[in-house]
Amino acid sequence: MKRHALRLLALAGVATFALSACDDGSQGTDPNAQIGANPALPKQKQYLLPPMKVAKVVGWKDGEKPAVAQGLKIQAMATGLHHPRSLTVLPNGDVLVVESVAPKGEPIKRPKDLIMHWVESLATSGGETKDSNRITLLRDADGDGVPESQSIFLDHLNSPFGVALVGNDLYVADTDAIIRYPYTEGDTQITAEGTTLTPLPGGPIDHHWTKSLVASQDGTRLYVGVGSNSNITENGIEAEKNRAAIWEVDRATGRWRIYADGLRNPNGLSWEPQTGTLWTVVNERDELGPNLVPDYMTSVKDGGFYGWPYSYYGQNIDPRVKPQRPDLVARAIVPDYALSTHVAPLGMVFYTGSTLPSSYQGGAFVGEHGSWNRKIPNGYKVIFIPFSNGQPNGQPVDVVTGFLDQDGRAHGRPVGLAVDKTGALLIADDVGNTVWRVTAQ
Repeated sequence: MKRHALRLLALAGVATFALSACDDGSQGTDPNAQIGANPALPKQKQYLLPPMKVAKVVGWKDGEKPAVAQGLKIQAMATGLHHPRSLTVLPNGDVLVVESVAPKGEPIKRPKDLIMHWVESLATSGGETKDSNRITLLRDADGDGVPESQSIFLDHLNSPFGVALVGNDLYVADTDAIIRYPYTEGDTQITAEGTTLTPLPGGPIDHHWTKSLVASQDGTRLYVGVGSNSNITENGIEAEKNRAAIWEVDRATGRWRIYADGLRNPNGLSWEPQTGTLWTVVNERDELGPNLVPDYMTSVKDGGFYGWPYSYYGQNIDPRVKPQRPDLVARAIVPDYALSTHVAPLGMVFYTGSTLPSSYQGGAFVGEHGSWNRKIPNGYKVIFIPFSNGQPNGQPVDVVTGFLDQDGRAHGRPVGLAVDKTGALLIADDVGNTVWRVTAQ
């Protein structure tokens, strides 16, 4: 086994050197042409191993912070966290920060697997596993952005991500189950044992492990995003059972059904405020080139199929998948709005507050974690997409930038977003280990 791992490492090193020395074609398509309802879709390219450019994580020094759009200001609400991934604001204004790292144990069978593990290690801040997989509570009673207290709210979780509160029931989406905990407003810690509402697809392979969670507006159902178990079914189609989907879960019984599927890695589940429609942001497939396939945001139709793995953006066939399913491809839904290629959107929130400039009212903020597989990086910022009549209306605006510096180093990477009780935008920065707070200037 050791000899096999060394052989894979040697092959991966040679391939990585070769790929880093060549032009991956990132300059062939303008990333801005891949934004909106009709993104440019260039010809496919296939690789033995994907081109990579991984941003080295350097973190934030004292006094450093991201840049914001005109009319806004930003400050750190909490620092020194351990891989903060998602945020939930409770009715009393307390902020729950989910600190989480990926589950271990995904097998290494090919040189590509070894490279992917290496990529993931470079894309995180390192050393955070011991004190992660927990939820931290920030209490900012006066709303000035400086918490009066910070405490461990819930600990010893299994790669948690999504959180939803319905009445006195707090639901946490671990990577392998939705767990219910008793909660009383004002609690600063939960010590009670949780109860499993329903298991979720987890290991031993657990490729896309984050499980976004949102409650229905009447509180009777939960919606959870379950990402695919591979890039493009290379772990076998059986490993994808009930994955690449959004589940609808009955809160009273735990019974569930597939609400929509063909969604490679859906995150940021949110309700559009004007129509009450469920929306999500989706990380699309890799290894078809630096300019395919654009990640996207879309409304989610009950019973809808969105293409993965057989096709993308409607009926654009992915030839790597065998056998094909022309019956599914024929009904694949075209997403509503492309976000450009490989930006890795992991968080989304609609803005219904009143303290940010009025131009942000009703639209969606999206956290783009950033690319790893194109020569010219893409993403690494928080953007805003204006909405009108329940649909995107216009080009995105860069709201928070500067996570990636001029030397290509990552000070931070945005993930989950939330709006606090004062109307400020909160950003979980998982490699900067910070929660940022954006307010009006």
